Amino acid sequence: MTVPFLHIDRIRKQYGEVVATENVDLQIREGEFLTFLGPSGSGKSTTLYILAGFQDPTSGDIRLRGKSILGVPSHKRNLGMVFQRYTLFPHLSVGENVAFPLRVRRTAKDEVTRRVKRALELVRLGGFEDRMPANMSGGQQQRVALARALVYDPPVLLMDEPLSALDKKLREEIQHEIRRIHRETGVTILYVTHDQEEALRLSDRIAVFNAGRIEQVGTGPELYAAPATRFVADFIGDSSYLKGRIERVAGDRVDIGFGDGSRVIDVALHGRASTGQGAELMLRPERIQLAAEPGAEGRSLPVTLREATFLGNTVSVTAETGWKQMVDVRLGYGHPLAGRAVPGDRLWINWSRDAANAFAEG
Repeated sequence: MTVPFLHIDRIRKQYGEVVATENVDLQIREGEFLTFLGPSGSGKSTTLYILAGFQDPTSGDIRLRGKSILGVPSHKRNLGMVFQRYTLFPHLSVGENVAFPLRVRRTAKDEVTRRVKRALELVRLGGFEDRMPANMSGGQQQRVALARALVYDPPVLLMDEPLSALDKKLREEIQHEIRRIHRETGVTILYVTHDQEEALRLSDRIAVFNAGRIEQVGTGPELYAAPATRFVADFIGDSSYLKGRIERVAGDRVDIGFGDGSRVIDVALHGRASTGQGAELMLRPERIQLAAEPGAEGRSLPVTLREATFLGNTVSVTAETGWKQMVDVRLGYGHPLAGRAVPGDRLWINWSRDAANAFAEG
C-alpha cells in the first residue's frame, strides 16, 4: 500500500460545546495544489492551523511522508506559511525579511545570499533586496511574504486567504503568479479561500467545507458538473432549482413531475430518494438552450420570457415556468434569440442528458 505524501487523518477539533471540524480526512499528493473552499466558519482555516501546528486537534492525526507531525512544534515542522496580512517586519529590508527563516536555521551567510536572490527572482522582485516594506505596494509585499515562505524549500506551502486584502485586478495578477510559481517549484500547496472563482482558477483539486465537514473533494469540472450535495451545487457556480416531485427512481436516475403537468426524465440523482418525494431539478444557466421549439423528450420545459439583459459577451435571460418558478438562462453573444425575443414570448428551455442534476428534499 502506497503511503500518502500528506494525510490529514480524521481530524476533529472541539472548543467546549462547539465542534469546529469533524472527521476531516484528506490525502494530498506530492506537488498537488489543493484548495480548502467554504464559507466563514466552515472549518477550513482551523484545519490549516492544525496542520501548521498553531492549534492541536481534539482527535485525529496528520502524517507527512508517513510520519506524524502532531508532536512537532510549529517552527520545526518546516512548513511554509503565507497569511492574509503580509506579516513582514517593518524595520527590516526586503532581503532581511526573506532571509529571516534561514538565519533562524543558522544557514551559512553565502547560502543565505544565494537563496534570498533566488527566492526574490522567483516572485519577480529581483533587485528589491534593499527596499523597505513601507515603500512597496500591497501586491509587492505579498510577493515578499511568498518569497520568505519559499526560501527554505518547504515540502508544503500553506496559504490562508493570502489575496483577500487586494483589489480584484491585483488579486488576479497574483493568482497567475502563484500558479506559475507552483508549476516552477513543484511545491505542494494547501490554499484556503471562500472565493469559488479563485479556487477554480488555481487548484488541481478542491475540498468543499461546510459546517466543519468536507462535503466533496474533486477537480473544478467534477464539482461543477456532478456536485455530490445541494450545498456544493449551490456554492460552485450559479444554478436554478425547480421544485417538483419524483415520479420514478431507476438506480441513480429519476423522473420528476412539476405543478403544471410537465415532466422530465432520466435525471442524475444525488443522494437517496423514493417515489413521491419532493425534489429539485438543478440547471446551470449556461448549460441550458433557449429555443422556439422543444428539444429531446423529457429534457425540455415550456417557459415564458420575462427579462433579457445584454451584458456584452452574454445575454442574461430570466424565464418563468408554467408553475411560476423563475429560471435563469445565459445566452452567448450572437444567439439567434438574443436580439429578437421579447418579454412575454413563449419559448422552451432544453438541455442534454448530462446537464441536469436532481436533489431530493428532506
